[in-house]
Amino acid sequence: LQQQPGIADPLWSRGLGDVYKRQVETIGFDYGQRHSVELNCRVPIIDELNKHKSEWKEKLGDDHLIDLKVLGDISETALTRDVEITFAEGNLPNTFVPGRNLIFLTLAAAVAYRRNIRNIIIGVGEVDYSGYPDCREEFVSAMETALNIGMDSKFVLHTPLMKLDKTEIWEMGYRIGGAVFTDIVIEYSHSCYLGDRNLRHDWGYGCGNCPACTLRAAGYEGYVEKTTRAAKILE
Repeated sequence: LQQQPGIADPLWSRGLGDVYKRQVETIGFDYGQRHSVELNCRVPIIDELNKHKSEWKEKLGDDHLIDLKVLGDISETALTRDVEITFAEGNLPNTFVPGRNLIFLTLAAAVAYRRNIRNIIIGVGEVDYSGYPDCREEFVSAMETALNIGMDSKFVLHTPLMKLDKTEIWEMGYRIGGAVFTDIVIEYSHSCYLGDRNLRHDWGYGCGNCPACTLRAAGYEGYVEKTTRAAKILE
């Protein structure tokens, strides 16, 4: 079961379903975000994956969308309110939604329990990230323990991006599906906090200035630089 707290990194995690040689079901959450762009990207991404490779289509199972607007109602953050993005003490941006990944994983596990699914993939990482405490390895490990105790289950929470920077994640995407996969990421995925789908960059759509865009752009530039350097060596 692939959780979708956002779109860009989780898309790579979904691609890893092919690496794991298992069918992947997806789950998204409508938690009262300040924009619906990420949610609107979900179906086109699935359609593109289904269209380009039969093996991808065979491995993509049911898609689930959970109504979680109550989280937005109780959250005073830049992801759930139309306010300026700022940084608090410790450099934690006000885009942090307290409890978000905790609730996401709990509900994903509840769906997985009902569908007899043991493996849950989440695209969080603690290398190139905004400092969210619920993206760290210790959080995911604690959640795995709590979910297994609370549901008397044997869930395994997979975090394939945990130790990768954004450049390495772009490289992983290419290894998973080549140019076709990375083109889908660029054209159809979204991670901009402001929901900007008007500005098109080499790395995809976004305002180009928010923390998410800055990380995505830097990762892509590093990926292009390494790819170009490797190509020159082979000439």
